[in-house]
Amino acid sequence: MQDYLLKGLLLSFVFYLGLILLARKNYRGVYLLSGFYAGISFLLSLFFLLFHGSSQAAVFPLGLPGTGAHFRIDSLSAFFLLVVNLASFMASLYGLGYGSHFAEQQRILPFYILFLGSMNMVLLAADMFSFLFFWELMSLSSWALVMSSHKEKETAGAGFIYLLMAVLGTFALLFSMSLLASHSGTFSFEGMSKAALPSKSASLVFALALFGAGSKAGLVPLHAWLPRAHPAAPSHVSALMSGVMTKVAVYGFLRIVFDLLRTQEKWWSYLLLVIAGVSMIAGVLYALMQHDLKRLLAYHTIENIGIVFVGIGLAMAFKTYGMVAASALSFSASLFHVLNHSLFKNLLFLGAGSIQSSTGSRDMEKLGGLVSKMPYTAFAFLMGSMAICALPPLNGFVSEWLLMQSILLSPQLPSWGLKFLVPSIGAFLALSAALAASCFIKVYGITFLGRPRSMSAMAATETDRWSLLALYFLAFLCLLWGVFPAPVLHLLGPAVGLLSGGEYFNLSGKPFYEPLSLNIDRNAYNGLFLILLLGGFSLCILFMVLGKASPYARKTPAWDCGYPENSPFCQYTAGSYAQPIRKVFGPAFFAVKEKVVCLSPWLPKPARIFLRLHDLAWEYGYLPVARTIDRWSAKINILQFLTVRRYLVLVFVTLVVLLLSLALMLQ
Repeated sequence: MQDYLLKGLLLSFVFYLGLILLARKNYRGVYLLSGFYAGISFLLSLFFLLFHGSSQAAVFPLGLPGTGAHFRIDSLSAFFLLVVNLASFMASLYGLGYGSHFAEQQRILPFYILFLGSMNMVLLAADMFSFLFFWELMSLSSWALVMSSHKEKETAGAGFIYLLMAVLGTFALLFSMSLLASHSGTFSFEGMSKAALPSKSASLVFALALFGAGSKAGLVPLHAWLPRAHPAAPSHVSALMSGVMTKVAVYGFLRIVFDLLRTQEKWWSYLLLVIAGVSMIAGVLYALMQHDLKRLLAYHTIENIGIVFVGIGLAMAFKTYGMVAASALSFSASLFHVLNHSLFKNLLFLGAGSIQSSTGSRDMEKLGGLVSKMPYTAFAFLMGSMAICALPPLNGFVSEWLLMQSILLSPQLPSWGLKFLVPSIGAFLALSAALAASCFIKVYGITFLGRPRSMSAMAATETDRWSLLALYFLAFLCLLWGVFPAPVLHLLGPAVGLLSGGEYFNLSGKPFYEPLSLNIDRNAYNGLFLILLLGGFSLCILFMVLGKASPYARKTPAWDCGYPENSPFCQYTAGSYAQPIRKVFGPAFFAVKEKVVCLSPWLPKPARIFLRLHDLAWEYGYLPVARTIDRWSAKINILQFLTVRRYLVLVFVTLVVLLLSLALMLQ
């Protein structure tokens, strides 16, 4: 039966590519058929996971001569197919309404089709050539989507940085898989997984895979492109890039390190945990400093990818020391957070797109008071904000709770280094959750509450019905899988078993409403009881307020810090809210340069503050390399102005040097 599932997925991809012929004519038709393609792929992957199908492969006479194109579906690829296509369905549904707000649909639709299809094919590819071909197609199509708004400021720079990092990441994956192929003598994943690599070669494969997949996922310090490229794309594309494409990168890393390599060195988990921990804290701190709504959400993707890789690093540490059950728990937390992040990050990006479509701005300092203008969007955005802050009973809490449960198992590790490192990562996880809550209090308060800060915010109207349908469906899933997480954990169980070595938590015999406990020695989570408890407390508070309150209404001015000025300037701003955190973390993380100009009290002019934040990874890691390349490019540029005779001399000298080098190598 699984043979038909794989062929159905491949056949649906071929038919889906035919939409490119219609892409410039009818955006609603393209989005409808895109949603249909994503829905079919989602159902096929769900069917595979439900019935625990065994891996099934197929080979087609395409790709490299003599090898063919290999495709395969197993529990790991099926789970990520479910993640990709659920989010793609929601983005396509949102695009039905968003398309009417975006003037240049002809720049989006052909590449949108390629983007969705290539992400699916990366997950099905089972040989080196096919994987890298569709990986690069995914990168190039998403770059074209970023450049769809090429007339906007900074878009060209964001597109260039993204393309550069995408190419470097693909080269790293190419060399990583080439090492595996050289030891196995084949380009297929099945043959690569049987190769026995020496320790140094395996470590080099791991490092290259971490660079290649980590740059696409947005791990620090490879993150510099992400907060520039993701906000530049259309909102439903930003949602897919941030919520889905980064998860395809996670899949690539898992496929290489845990499936093709088979064995792991003990020091790999140390490196992975440190990088993931720094990514968590740096991502949320950079997000706190942002005023651009979409850029803030992009930085939060870095934080959540750090959380995912913390789970992977913990699972690797447990697995190398033979603690299979603890490894399975960590993988469960990590994969569940992959799914959860794709939901609430899509919800938040689509909500940000609705705000931008309605107000024409994504600068929080120009928004405010939108809860009365866009009440339905405000409620959906509140649900996404609570989910990303890991507040119960929403889904973000469950995956981080599971991750904390696996961190509590770290004292059983025999390595003293990990006994000290893992609790520190646990403290980082708690700190990142607290900072995320602070950040989204700022986001929601400045954007939706208070008084409108501009005429565009004052004139805002509710978004269209298609967009609201997508927002509320995502919000419903965030609540549903936070209250009843057991069915989802049962679905990802086979993938966890593949990664951890054959052991996972089978929840098929338990009712979905029972408390969730993946380890009998740890606490259980009961989402249904929690939501009933919260509802009961809310009703009690409401009854007490209504019962004890005075029946007489009294109207008074809102508290305004002692200034009776009815002005939007007499309220908190995004910058003033973040100031205390900037004071604490600014010197270490941002190298903050702050200057306050306070004029004489006799002059009727306001005081001004000049503030500059620095992205240290960008300024000290990327800019020096870029400037060096520019200098050498200017020197080498003279080659294009040579005469014909000088070109012939240059070709002759190059040929002689190559022949001499070959002769020396053969001696």
